[in-house]
Amino acid sequence: MAFGAEELRVLRRALALALHPSPASPEEVRACLRLAESLDEAMREGARLRAFLVADLARYRAALPGTAAGYLALLEEALGAGYHPDPDDLTALRTLRGNPVAVALLRDVQARLAPGATRPATPAKPAVPASRTRLLALPGGLSGGTPRTPVDLPAQAAGQDPAGRPRKKPAERPATPKPSPAPGPGPEPT
Repeated sequence: MAFGAEELRVLRRALALALHPSPASPEEVRACLRLAESLDEAMREGARLRAFLVADLARYRAALPGTAAGYLALLEEALGAGYHPDPDDLTALRTLRGNPVAVALLRDVQARLAPGATRPATPAKPAVPASRTRLLALPGGLSGGTPRTPVDLPAQAAGQDPAGRPRKKPAERPATPKPSPAPGPGPEPT
């Protein structure tokens, strides 16, 4: 995951606030919330891409041996993305032993699955992370008072503009104008 200059600035400021609590401006809080939402979206997108890759891999594996080249390329990509091969992948690689790429991948997969190899206990299906609870306040950002709920945090949710002033109610729609009769023919252009 790569960060842009603005995202890095927000991340540095959030870390500085976490290490050295001081009052945070509403704009800094909003920037931190936007960054958290962007990170959540990036994680969800990564999970969707991994799920697509695994489904594509299963389709190619089902069509073997005719799709050997595509299957091997996808398996290499999936392994690079952290995919843990299942027994069907091992079986498919064993049936493709005549292909040097398949032999190299089989060795790599067997080394990963060896008893001494470390393998994290993660589910085979990629999981979309659960929504995080909203940030209530940064340390030192609120002085005294009662704890706030997530709905109270953003000024916009409390019916106030960012400066803390109450929002003005929008003006009512004007009455629909009645159609006027069409004007008569004017002088003809010459």
